[in-house]
Parts: sequence; structure tokens; C-alpha cells
Amino acid sequence: MKLPLRFEMSITRAEFRRLLPAAVNYVAYVEDDKGYVHRDGARCWRIGLAAMPQLRLGLIQLERHQVEVEFSGYSAVEIEDFMARFESYFRRGGG
Repeated sequence: MKLPLRFEMSITRAEFRRLLPAAVNYVAYVEDDKGYVHRDGARCWRIGLAAMPQLRLGLIQLERHQVEVEFSGYSAVEIEDFMARFESYFRRGGG
């Protein structure tokens, strides 16, 4: 897994903030205008959130954000477990 992880999400910042606690297993984190940071001794993760231009699909406009997840002091298995949980909480079906 190449770090940091970068991807785009079609989500509002408010919805991201609402879903994040469960996605990170309710650990304590600090929010600032650039994202979210959790520190646990020598280990930490940071989730950066940067607004992108809206996605327009006809009359539909979707808010988008660039998400960057960084880890320090975590093993590859811990990172994979974190990201699997994170993705399961933010996954959306389409059809």
C-alpha cells in the first residue's frame, strides 16, 4: 500500500464529519480547517480534507473533497484494517 493514500470523495464536509467518528472506531481526534489528527504516543494518523470544484452531472451538483490519509508508527496490517473500516463507513452504493 502506497502512503499517503489520496482519493476523491463526493461528500459534504458536514457529512464527512458526521460519519468520521464511527469510521475511526470512536478514537479521539482533533479537527482543524485542514482535516483531522489522532495521536497515541509515537503513533498518529492524519486525514486531510481539501475542497475541490463541484461535480456537475446535468442539474445535479455534488460537493467533492480530496482526502489524504497519512499514518506514522502503524504496521501495514493496522493500516489495512483502519482503511477497511474507514471505507466501509464511507462506501456508497450506486446503480
